[in-house]
Amino acid sequence: MGAAGQEISDVGAHGRKSWHSLAPRGYGDLPVQASAHSNYSAHMASARINGTTIHYEDTGGSGPAVILSHGFLMDHSMFDPQVAALKSTHRVITWDERGFGGTRATGKFTYWDSARDVLGLLDHLGIDTAVVGGMSQGGFLSLRVALTAPDRVRGLILIDTQAGTEDADKVEGYGQLHDAWMAYGSAAVQDVISGIILGAGSWDSWYAKWAAMDKEQFSLAFDCLMHRDDVTPRLGEITAPSLIIHGDNDAAIPVSKAETLRDGLGGPAELVVVAGGTHAANLTHPEPTNVAINRFLASLS
Repeated sequence: MGAAGQEISDVGAHGRKSWHSLAPRGYGDLPVQASAHSNYSAHMASARINGTTIHYEDTGGSGPAVILSHGFLMDHSMFDPQVAALKSTHRVITWDERGFGGTRATGKFTYWDSARDVLGLLDHLGIDTAVVGGMSQGGFLSLRVALTAPDRVRGLILIDTQAGTEDADKVEGYGQLHDAWMAYGSAAVQDVISGIILGAGSWDSWYAKWAAMDKEQFSLAFDCLMHRDDVTPRLGEITAPSLIIHGDNDAAIPVSKAETLRDGLGGPAELVVVAGGTHAANLTHPEPTNVAINRFLASLS
């Protein structure tokens, strides 16, 4: 192995040790899981919204509209299990947020910008009101949709998310992951990151997507994630009915943050804890997630 290869090997070994506290407890000791998402669709539609070309999929169903926003390092396809479960009764829209999938960020942005992207996409599709939902960062921006345009939100679906900022004890570790990705590529950190988001297992199709990501796009999205503002003091302004779904094995956001979210919202809010659920509980544990979502949507009608 040449000098450069040896340097990468050394950094990777040190990284696994220094980032160990970020991985879920027992990571590496559980059975392998198969990836549950589809490949990127070349048939997605696009629209120019807020100066950004947004790529999205719309089932075009005749029922009430549901728009779902994905988590950090994911894309629209993470909601494939929910689209399959809802498309016969609802019009389901999923989309690639700035920096991910087919949507490129044109510069620095915030989750308030992403909230306006949701509203712009609804305008483009001729949808006045919708159930607005998302996982992790998709939840961050969904809360901001409800704060920006409460009259357009029939309800909220908040999956493994929170209203606040990153805990101080995680900031340095996440910064190390970012720096290693930028220096050596996603392969240097993919096992740790997938452990945080998806839990133990082999996630080759996600690894392939991460490897294909533009580093500048990754860094812009990371900057947005790490410098978001705290909307906890404003939760009482949100009066739409809310369903909060949270995995009890979420390695990124503890259930206590979901409880804070539930208790702070100004409208009726239900918390459903998914046994064994990861940070991406809707993807790794779709059945209990879909049961809860279907029950919630039925209550709105």
